[in-house]
Amino acid sequence: MFTPPSAWFTGFIPDLPTPFDAADTIDLNGFAALCERQIAAGVPALVVCETAGEAPTLSPAEQQLVIRTAVDVARGRVRIIAGAMSNATSHAIELARRAEAAGADAVMAVVPAYNKPMQEGILAHFRAIAGSIGLPVILHDAPSRTLRPLADETLLRLVESRQFVGLRDASGDITRPMRLSQHLPAGFRLLAGDDATAFGFIAEGGDGTISEVANIAPDLCRTIFSQVRQGRLQSARYLQRRLIPLITCLSKQSPAALKYALSTLGLMSPATRLPIVPLDAAAQREVNRAFAAIADEELIDSVGA
Repeated sequence: MFTPPSAWFTGFIPDLPTPFDAADTIDLNGFAALCERQIAAGVPALVVCETAGEAPTLSPAEQQLVIRTAVDVARGRVRIIAGAMSNATSHAIELARRAEAAGADAVMAVVPAYNKPMQEGILAHFRAIAGSIGLPVILHDAPSRTLRPLADETLLRLVESRQFVGLRDASGDITRPMRLSQHLPAGFRLLAGDDATAFGFIAEGGDGTISEVANIAPDLCRTIFSQVRQGRLQSARYLQRRLIPLITCLSKQSPAALKYALSTLGLMSPATRLPIVPLDAAAQREVNRAFAAIADEELIDSVGA
């Protein structure tokens, strides 16, 4: 029923932030510019209205507007993966339906947070979302945020339906690709859920990562991925190591640090929505030092990239 996402759910896929203006409304022009920059850098897909996008603070109408903007900018050049993030299954279904109506190519649904559902509940949650739409569904396992993991056994039950086409794995378990690959359908894609585990995850057979740092350095991230896939691990490891200070800053205070970093490149406002607040001066200095550590080698893409 669904074409396997082998061509587009792979590599470093940016988890896009949502820009806000001084009035706390979405800066759609700024968001469109972020999308166009990534498309020009050759990314295969964009993730919107998810973790870096501050999705829990967006109304359903705002999410639909953001998704529609990404779709309009992409014009079919890349796939648009839209978050449908809620710990209420009925609300997640509403978001998934709105994403489909807005023209998204796939939906990303996360294990429900706070409720702490049992595995049968997680299974039913994802099946209900998939059953409400005609789009491919990408699963998101983020135990540090949800307290409950997506167990391997539950994942294998879900992929009996080909509507589930991939997993964003933020569990930190880099052995998962090697452990699961022989049990998954052909074409099912396993991507790391964050930059800190990306190198090890890909080196162990993963297909890429959903990335915050790719918002800043898409060309460099593409190079790292290509070199790992070519077996040039020493070169890839060197470049990855140079990014570690920046990745550490981003992971500490996501997505405020990402927004501040992009603001220093002139790409967006650093404004966030409560309960996320902008970086304080000390954290800003830390990001600036991380930039300085790699600027000498021109590893960060120019604003026009």
